[in-house]
Amino acid sequence: MPLSLAHALKQAAIAGLLALGLAFPILALRSDQDMNNRLIVETRWSWAIGAALAIFALRLIGLYLQHWRANRPQSVRSNEARKDYGTPLAWAGLIILFAFPFVILSLLGPQGALKWINNYGIQILIYVMLGWGLNIVVGLAGLLDLGYVAFYAVGAYSYALLSTTYGLSFWICLPLAGLLAAFWGILLGFPVLRLRGDYLAIVTLAFGEIIRVVLINWIEFSNGSAGISSIPRVTFFGLPFTAGEGGFAALFGLEFSPIHRVMFLYFLILCLALITNVVTLRMRNLPIGRAWEALREDEIACRSLGINTVNTKLTAFALGAMFGGFAGSFFAVRQNFVSPESFTFIESATILAIVVLGGMGSQIGVAIAAVLMIGGTEVLRELDVLKAIFGEGFDPAQYRMLVFGLGMVVMMIWKPRGLISTRTPTIFHMKRRAVSSDLVKEGHA
Repeated sequence: MPLSLAHALKQAAIAGLLALGLAFPILALRSDQDMNNRLIVETRWSWAIGAALAIFALRLIGLYLQHWRANRPQSVRSNEARKDYGTPLAWAGLIILFAFPFVILSLLGPQGALKWINNYGIQILIYVMLGWGLNIVVGLAGLLDLGYVAFYAVGAYSYALLSTTYGLSFWICLPLAGLLAAFWGILLGFPVLRLRGDYLAIVTLAFGEIIRVVLINWIEFSNGSAGISSIPRVTFFGLPFTAGEGGFAALFGLEFSPIHRVMFLYFLILCLALITNVVTLRMRNLPIGRAWEALREDEIACRSLGINTVNTKLTAFALGAMFGGFAGSFFAVRQNFVSPESFTFIESATILAIVVLGGMGSQIGVAIAAVLMIGGTEVLRELDVLKAIFGEGFDPAQYRMLVFGLGMVVMMIWKPRGLISTRTPTIFHMKRRAVSSDLVKEGHA
């Protein structure tokens, strides 16, 4: 059935008007102060109208693309659904990840590479690991968790308190932080065993806020809002990254540079993230992993087959929380400072958005979504070239979350099931084929 031009223009015009209404207080008006500290309001109608026209055009293009995709021959759609891009993407991503710090170092030198490796490489990999951890709970087991940042905080404070109070090294605190986070994951799992959907989301959200409020108010334990500082830095198995004798650079005959510690942190979080991925993939092929996916599809059918849903939910919460604790421990050793302000609800929302945008249950999709979301918002800080278009008073960093929100809306319209919408079955007959996401998480897989 052909798409009516009048209908498409009407839908695009409605989207443009809505965008104009939303952009009016943000783009069309700008408040400032004059020399006498009086509030003045400047109008920028060209910005708001430009945004509305852009949304109009994007909506029109999107309608025609959606109509084209829906009216393709069934054979074409079936063949596309069977394509599995996971393995090529995984190997390409792995090569890029290992080469990234060396390429940046050769191009920018030790001083210029510090920011890129730290702000882009390490920061993105932290969220990749967190996304993979939450993917166990949300993507595989189908348990909506809005308080995942609580386990991140438990891991960070576990290392901070154990290292500053008892002098334990990072390598001893890392598994302890994961075990403590897993313990708290089990504690969260018990009260929510009978909850699903929105009710589960509300309880997990409350759990994350409780942890943050406790850290703020229990001053004797966590030092309150002041946080914990002077956290010991990570060492290369006992070798500190210092300029003196006995340091990493002196032992290997290198000239001391701060880039050594940053590169070690990069490969450390890369290894932790890869361990998270390998364990998740192995668990998914085990009976417990298939039980998670069965629980996601239909809990009642799960029980009728004799699957212990209590143990299934608790293992998902515990394993996901453990990897969150590992990431939190790394966060503490990287920052050398932790405070409750680092573990707000927006962190949980960001991690959940990474899982949803990447494609729930897809490891590759989560990694790509983390690169786009975390790396994309950081790139906007560097786009000073936009001042030549919008004027010297334009600060792209102020609009990065606006662009981020717009990107999520476009993503949900274009690919509502995530970037990687196909799934690879854990059990197959004769030949492994990817399954279209239209056939999963709908109760009729």
